[in-house]
Amino acid sequence: MRCPYCGGEDTQVKDSRPTEDGTAIRRRRVCSTCGGRFTTFERVQLRELTVVKRSGRRVPFDRDKLARSVEVALRKRPVDPEKVERMVNGIVRQLESSGETEVPAEQVGKLVMEGLKGLDDVAYVRFASVYRNFRDAADFSSVLGELSSDGDD
Repeated sequence: MRCPYCGGEDTQVKDSRPTEDGTAIRRRRVCSTCGGRFTTFERVQLRELTVVKRSGRRVPFDRDKLARSVEVALRKRPVDPEKVERMVNGIVRQLESSGETEVPAEQVGKLVMEGLKGLDDVAYVRFASVYRNFRDAADFSSVLGELSSDGDD
């Protein structure tokens, strides 16, 4: 494992433990070259996934990119990070267990929308505005209408 500070290749694991949800191993490392400390996570990957973009372009699935987009939608919202991590892990598990190696970007977006709807309405609308490429206020109105009609059930 390369050190993120100096690029040194000699790092040692000082502590390993499972994450709270048991889906990963958290490792604390120290660089022998510069003494920098950092954390890595080791996760099970059932299969290599490829995301098929709307343009037809194929890119490798990136769990970190998924987590970042969820974090952006949740920025400054009072949502427990544990719930966010469980949601991201659930989406990844759903995609990996689908049996498909190529996943449409639209399917990933829908799964994120479903997850955010259960976590935070504001984050749901934020994500929807990018995912659905909102053009004007009427687009926001329709999503807010969806939220209020779902809440009436």
